[in-house]
Amino acid sequence: MARALVNMPTTARRGDVIEIRTLIAHPMETGYRRGDDGNILARNLIRRFTVRYDGETVFAADLYPAVAANPLLVFSTVATTSGTLTFTWEGDNGFAQTESVALVVT
Repeated sequence: MARALVNMPTTARRGDVIEIRTLIAHPMETGYRRGDDGNILARNLIRRFTVRYDGETVFAADLYPAVAANPLLVFSTVATTSGTLTFTWEGDNGFAQTESVALVVT
């Protein structure tokens, strides 16, 4: 399991634009480099990042080999109702990581 960090406000007023920052510890190995033993390192990438706000997708990104290790993704959304934001990272070799954060809208 990778270490994922989500930085966002836990409260907001209805209609506020909130900034969300996510960071996940992942090597993002392209499958093109050689290791110390001379063999090609196996590909290990995060391929897709999706954010759902009470089940509705509010942000999604496809990630490619050019993305750095430990990708930081920053985006904004509008606080509409109290609910849960669910962050999902999916990748090679069956990799999947999900984090959830509750948002209270006043």
